[in-house]
Amino acid sequence: MSNPQPHDDDLLTFIASTVESMRDQMATKSDLAQLEARLSDRLEVQITAVRGDIEQIHLRLDSIERALTARLSQIEAEVSRLRSVVYLLVKDKPEMLRLLGQTPPAGSEGRP
Repeated sequence: MSNPQPHDDDLLTFIASTVESMRDQMATKSDLAQLEARLSDRLEVQITAVRGDIEQIHLRLDSIERALTARLSQIEAEVSRLRSVVYLLVKDKPEMLRLLGQTPPAGSEGRP
C-alpha cells in the first residue's frame, strides 16, 4: 500500500467540511413539514381575510341596492303624481301638451 500524500489529507478535510456544510444547509423532512404547516396557516389566514373583505363588500352592495331601490320607487311615485297633475291641468287645454314635447290629441286643437 502507498502512503497517503499530504494533499490527500487536505482533500479529505475539504470533502468532510463540504459535506458538513451541506448537511447544515439542507432541510430535513421535519423542517419541510414545519415550513409547509406555517405556509398553510398563513395562506389560510390570508384567505379568511379576503373572504371577510368580500363579505363586507357584498353587504355594502346589498345596502346600496336597497337604498337605490327605495329611492327609485319614490321617484317613480313622484313622477306618477306629477303626470296626474299635468293631465288634470291640461285636460281643458290639450294644446299645452306641446310644452311637454307631446302632440295634443287630434281634433282638440280648435276646442274653446
